[in-house]
Amino acid sequence: MNSNTLLEKLDKTLSPIGAKIGEQRHLKSISTGMMMTLPLIVIGSLFLIFANPPVNTELVDPNTANVLMKFLLAWKNFAVENYAVITTPYDMTMGMVGVMSAFTIAYCLAGEYKMNSSMSGLIAIAMFLMICAPVSEGSIPVSFLGADGLFVAIIIGLSSVEITRFVESKGWQFKFPDSVPPAVTSFVNTMLPLLINIVVLYGINIAVMATMGVNIPQAVMNILSPALSVVDNLWGFLAIITFGNILWILGVNGTSIIFPIAFTLGMSNTGINADLMAAGQDPNIYMNLQMFRVAILGGAGNTLGLALLMSRSQSTHLKSLGRLATVPGICGINEPIIFGTPIVFNPILAIPFIVTPIVNVSLTYFAQVMGVITPGYMIDPSFTPFFVQAYLSSMDFRNVIFVFALVAISVAIYYPFFKVYEKNMLNQERGVYNQPAVQELKIK
Repeated sequence: MNSNTLLEKLDKTLSPIGAKIGEQRHLKSISTGMMMTLPLIVIGSLFLIFANPPVNTELVDPNTANVLMKFLLAWKNFAVENYAVITTPYDMTMGMVGVMSAFTIAYCLAGEYKMNSSMSGLIAIAMFLMICAPVSEGSIPVSFLGADGLFVAIIIGLSSVEITRFVESKGWQFKFPDSVPPAVTSFVNTMLPLLINIVVLYGINIAVMATMGVNIPQAVMNILSPALSVVDNLWGFLAIITFGNILWILGVNGTSIIFPIAFTLGMSNTGINADLMAAGQDPNIYMNLQMFRVAILGGAGNTLGLALLMSRSQSTHLKSLGRLATVPGICGINEPIIFGTPIVFNPILAIPFIVTPIVNVSLTYFAQVMGVITPGYMIDPSFTPFFVQAYLSSMDFRNVIFVFALVAISVAIYYPFFKVYEKNMLNQERGVYNQPAVQELKIK
């Protein structure tokens, strides 16, 4: 089967599904709403990279270091001493993506219904903060204001608009003469929908707290957290990584769900490898931290390959987003891709998003077993370029070459699905909707 035939089959199979999902007003509002947060996510991510310079202070002697390493060490010391200040832009952008998404999703859905978009967005924010960040002793918790609260933000953004729409459809509104300013009318007629939203949504939150002892977002996390105690093998590790990526597609921060298990396992086994090296033996524990780094190479779903494809896209949106997201992706930050493309509720890109990490993790495992690369035996710094992590984890340049090969594999896996999605995006940008599939797809 040649490339043209494969792309045509994928197009005929996936494009109709994508078109239907794309036109469904609730899913369309989720997609559009999350894309509205993209500029803040991209800029915030840059500050997170700046706060984590690519150097491991335990491996460098400042007395014998060259000029570059001395610069990196000085940068590292500055970042450690001022971490909170440096990452404040990240905390107030990406760290608030749940709050922002509650507003933007409600805003977009209200627009679909020709309702008051601004007031609907404000109601959604109020409900989100009541449920996810209740005031306690003069302060509010921030745990669920970011990506960890995204799933709840989606539910609140959609349901709050539907509740308001129900009130309006029942005619439960005050009628004022034309002499009354529209702002006054809007103010009065917003109070009842807000009250009913509080009674319904916050009431459900109270019921959840009474039965489960935690609020809704924490209850969601407790339910979704996999009760997997045995993942110290390839199949268990693949299962938990796939579980996390499926959650991402559904709008849940899957990485944060699986992180305690996957990262703790990786740290522990990397420590065992370090002890083996110290004893003069070869590292032979394969489910080490290096495996987790590969699972999120370029971010969840190994989307660095997708970002590289997008950076050369004919679609204006995809090209701009790809170029913006490539540098953060090199450092393992791919929220711009997940929310800006978006990956969430995207049936076309969901397939490679799940498949690519499975392929790359499996190849890494067997490469270690066969001695092609060195199993990780050192703890490398987070949020540094993937090739720097590969070297620092093993001090072996073969590992660096190998991860570049994995990126190339990611490009190859994403390519056919990207081309189908790119065609759909080009149709939208050109104003062509619901047209029959073209007979041939041009491949650049």
